[in-house]
Amino acid sequence: MLYRVILAAALAASPVLAENQQTDAETIAPADVPRGQSDYHAAAAGQYRMDPLHTAVLVRVPHMNFSISVLRFNEVAATLDWNPDSPATSQLDATVQMESISTPAPGFADFLYGADYLNTAQFPEATFRSTDFAAESDTAGTVTGDLTIMGQTNPATFDVTLVGAGRGYAGDEAGNPFITDLIGMTAVTTIDPQAYGLNAFFTDPIDIQIDGEFGVHP
Repeated sequence: MLYRVILAAALAASPVLAENQQTDAETIAPADVPRGQSDYHAAAAGQYRMDPLHTAVLVRVPHMNFSISVLRFNEVAATLDWNPDSPATSQLDATVQMESISTPAPGFADFLYGADYLNTAQFPEATFRSTDFAAESDTAGTVTGDLTIMGQTNPATFDVTLVGAGRGYAGDEAGNPFITDLIGMTAVTTIDPQAYGLNAFFTDPIDIQIDGEFGVHP
């Protein structure tokens, strides 16, 4: 799907490509595909929305000090009010649907949704609302905010690494391609599960990694 979006947009944007009726990957040269820049200033100020097709929320849970279990939350929504000239004035709001876990163990996600663990019937969402953006360089910084899991709210600071920023291809809900401002990053933090009400099986620090892409949509 994404390849078709990029291909269609590239054909529409390039007269040379538009004259070429071939539709395989060889019709697009690397120079024809806009790519992110290693500078957050390349993403213009505006209201951004997270692209769920290019986002992953990964949680690394220690298995009683023997191994690490990796869970993925598949349903996440977020908005970013972005100001590259003054990152400290930016605002991020994110929501994760707790009943969206992927795990290689059959039935384990349903087990985690129960009252003894994540209790998703009572707490269906986890949320994050930023309180501070701090740029350390053109490609790194921190985002601090209030993280709420199972009704418990605590401060959390994510270390953020820019993947890329600038003008690039996106698709609307109907799959129609357009060029817009994009910004993508990897953000990591570590939480104390006991501070969020998890049971005695979860005592070791849990790492959270978010790989996300945000875009300005019409």
